Order: sequence, then structure tokens, then C-alpha cells
Amino acid sequence: MTHENRDRLDGRRALVTGGSKGAGRAVVERLREMGADVWTSARTMPTGYDRPDRFIEADTSTAGGAETVAARVGEDGALDILVHVVGGSSTPPGGYAVITDEQWLVELNLNLLGAVRLDRALLPAMVESGSAVVLHVGSIQREMPLYEASLPYASAKAALRTYSKGLANELAPRGVRVNTISPGGIQTEAYESFVDTIANGSAMTRDEARQSIFDALGGVPLGRFASTEEIADLVGFLVSDRASAIVGAEYVIDGGTVPTV
Repeated sequence: MTHENRDRLDGRRALVTGGSKGAGRAVVERLREMGADVWTSARTMPTGYDRPDRFIEADTSTAGGAETVAARVGEDGALDILVHVVGGSSTPPGGYAVITDEQWLVELNLNLLGAVRLDRALLPAMVESGSAVVLHVGSIQREMPLYEASLPYASAKAALRTYSKGLANELAPRGVRVNTISPGGIQTEAYESFVDTIANGSAMTRDEARQSIFDALGGVPLGRFASTEEIADLVGFLVSDRASAIVGAEYVIDGGTVPTV
């Protein structure tokens, strides 16, 4: 196999969850550039979406939504690539004492169980095909949890990493590679809006607001968060044949936010 071919995904079928915006959208675009036939799912299809025939409107945090996605993409056979990008936090501030059972379940369903359900539905055919890749998008909060408003999110992502590692050990002998990427902050439209909110609410400049976010994380040595394209670069590498010996790994992409020795 040539080096050029190892960078290509021609003839491969992929699904990217949470692919309507942010990092998910960048991943969809990158995998298409690499030649893959890419499906994506999200709760709502963006206005004017260019490939409506490859978009599935479904909430994968629900059992029914996961079933809808699995049934649709499974109509044409096994996937070669499955990338779980969907995730997020909606927990109100206030720490552990204000987090209800209902909110815990919302975060667990969105950030852990949606991936578990989709994997369970789609992996048997992928295993049968003898060669496939699964990538779970976690978070640095799995080892650096922010307790004020995202403790359930952080806990779910920690569980996702453990699940991903165990799944990798189970499936690698059967030809399916499973890995995790754990981003820190990402430069998305939502992040830029968050910067504006802090700046407007605290009489700061945008640069001061951005620095306050970095300070809350204990600093970001790189001086910026990763772009969505940089997240997509890492995904593109890990699902390609260039990463064919990488199994059960976690790739952190956070500009140095997590202190390491």
C-alpha cells in the first residue's frame, strides 16, 4: 500500500454523530475530503445542508434516536468508520448539591449511553466485516473535572474513556480498532459566544474574557484552544490506515491544559 493510499478513505462508509456544527461538522468535511461516504446525525438538520440524503435527524441520547440512526445507516450494510462526537453539558451552576437525578441521567444519556447504544447496534456488522474503526470523543474533564457546573459531564466522559478502553481490548483481535480523543477547549461558534457573554457581563475586552477562561483552567500553555479543523486533523489520522497499530489509546488535544510530567 502506498503512502498516498494510506491517507485516503475511498470506498469507506462513515457515521459522525453530532455532525451539524462545531467539531462534528469539521470532522464530516474532513472525512469527505479523504474520500469517505459520510453520514451524520444530529437533532436538527441545518438550513441548506448540502447532503440531506446523508443526514439523519435523531436524538442519540435517547434509545429511540439511537435505533433510528442505526437502522438508517445499516440499510446499506456495515460501517467502516464510526465517530461519536455528540456531547455537551446543560447542568446548572451550584455544585453537586443542586444536581438532580434527572440532570445526571440527561448527561449520562448524552455523553455515554448514546455511544454505548449505537455501538451495540452497529458493531456486530462492523466486526463481521473484519476491519473497522470506532472513535469516541471524550474530554480532558475526565481527569480534570470542573465541579461547578459540569460534574455529570466530566463523570460521563470518564466512564466513556473506561468503556472505550475495554471495548478496544475486546474488539482488536476481531479487526476493529477503538480509540478516544480528549479535547480541551475548542474554538467553536458556541465558544466565541461564551467569550462575548463574559466580556459583556464583566466589562472586559474579548482578550481579557478569553484569558479569564484560560485562568479558570489553570492556564493553556499554547495560548489558545484547538480549532475545529485541528480536531478533524486528528480524527482523520486515527481513522486512516496510518494509525493501523493504534488501539485503545487516548489522544489529548488541549494546548497543554492538563498538567503532565
